[in-house]
Amino acid sequence: MIKTIATTPYADQKMGTGGLRKKTKVMMQPNYFENFIQSIFNTVGDMKGKVFVVGGDGRYYNQTAIQKLIKMAAANGVKKLIIGQNGFLSTPAGSHLMLKNHTNGGFILSASHNPGGENGDFGIKYANETGGQVPTSVSDKIYANSKNISEYKIYDAPDVDLSKLGTVKLGDMEIEIIDSVKDYVEMMQEIFDFDALKKLFKSGFTMRFDAMNAVTGPYAIRIFEEILGAAKGSVTHAVPLPDFGGLHPDPNLTYAKHLVDFMFSDKATDFAGANDGDGDRNMILGRSFFVTPSDSLAILADNYRYIPAYKNGIYGVAKSAATSTAVCRVAEKNNLPCYVVPTGWKYFVNLMDSKRITLCGEESFGSGSSHIREKDGIWAILFWLSIIAATGKSVAEITRENWKKYGRSYYMRFDFEGLETDVADKLMADLENKLPALAGQKFGTYEVSEAAPFVYNDPVDGSVTKNGLVIDFTNGSKITYRLSGTGSSGATLRVYLERPEYKDLEEDTLTMLKDLLKIAMDVAEITKRTGKTKADVNT
Repeated sequence: MIKTIATTPYADQKMGTGGLRKKTKVMMQPNYFENFIQSIFNTVGDMKGKVFVVGGDGRYYNQTAIQKLIKMAAANGVKKLIIGQNGFLSTPAGSHLMLKNHTNGGFILSASHNPGGENGDFGIKYANETGGQVPTSVSDKIYANSKNISEYKIYDAPDVDLSKLGTVKLGDMEIEIIDSVKDYVEMMQEIFDFDALKKLFKSGFTMRFDAMNAVTGPYAIRIFEEILGAAKGSVTHAVPLPDFGGLHPDPNLTYAKHLVDFMFSDKATDFAGANDGDGDRNMILGRSFFVTPSDSLAILADNYRYIPAYKNGIYGVAKSAATSTAVCRVAEKNNLPCYVVPTGWKYFVNLMDSKRITLCGEESFGSGSSHIREKDGIWAILFWLSIIAATGKSVAEITRENWKKYGRSYYMRFDFEGLETDVADKLMADLENKLPALAGQKFGTYEVSEAAPFVYNDPVDGSVTKNGLVIDFTNGSKITYRLSGTGSSGATLRVYLERPEYKDLEEDTLTMLKDLLKIAMDVAEITKRTGKTKADVNT
């Protein structure tokens, strides 16, 4: 039986760059989740004949939320849902299913790299028919609808058993429960030479993959251990847990320190990688060597010919404005277009769909290609393993060769977390007003060449987006300021520093960026306005 439930709006259901993310307890408020889902259905319109993909990263409240979504979809007239077994589905696997099955979109219940548990975060990623994040024009309509919602529809029925593969019905709606790993593995086998990778592991090559107690554990075990032949136990923290076992599922130097420490010890394997909560981010490590995400993107772009799916060429590359210019230097020497977009994967989608780019990435540990419309953590790791298999070189050797060939960008991101929203907004507003007067000013050996907001004119749909503030220096260095859109509460100020270098390639990154960091702190008056004398997280 379909029930219509009266409700009142919540004022804070505006989607950020990765969907709607809130504290779990906020999402568990009466009708909060239901309001948002109904707002999406209302925005899309007639649900008859519509097919959606559904899954999540297994975090706390995931099972409850999926059952609510199923019953609401049935009540709103959805034709079919494709759901990962037990409700599990990584973001990249979900994106692939949307493209493969020509669905109308999908829902991945995840707060990505944010911590889980009852006191952690919960999120809803809503994708359109491309398998990618909906454009701002659509998310704005969903937000407008959420502010005026008065009722939602839900099917009054027992929960659906998601443990058994196959097809069941709820009212007139079909529910297909699938092995969420199978289709993804088949896609990876079409992109990469798995026979070459099997030979790599047979040669004695060792690796460690850290799934961070999140969704990609089962994917990694199937691919790396069962198919490619990595030693049993190579995949660690492999069981998805509601609170990620207390881990913060963000694969960076701060939150994956245990993996970094292992790779800088005498027990290190030849290679290591990690994924985040929903599997779209990646971290790459070699023995006593860390590869920055910006360098990783540049190296993938320089070695695409080793990958069967790209051996006949790629259209171009793209990076977010906050990502270092390393990939653009590679593109320039290889006669490839290099696009610079705002932070947010949705800005890459138009470029992929119009065949302008094949590879793209963000500094926040995300890289991907046009095989799907999301970033893809396991794909990036298989790409790196393929380069190693083809060249016989280590992670450090591959990276250092890239620096010698194209120069090195000393690069870091500094996160100032937990700021009061009005303080962060005022800091950015005042800094933007200050930018025009900075041109020509000298700060020690650094001279400002240009200072302005970053403005992106989409070459496909003509939309204009302003995202972040940028100070460029005559020596090629750069400071970028941006407020993050992936938090669940408060505000995070992110400061990105880049200093290109063509001679001194083996220096300590923080030492090389010390003067630039002081300039960034002083110009924005970060300590004066926030009380913070240093960043909460450095990556």
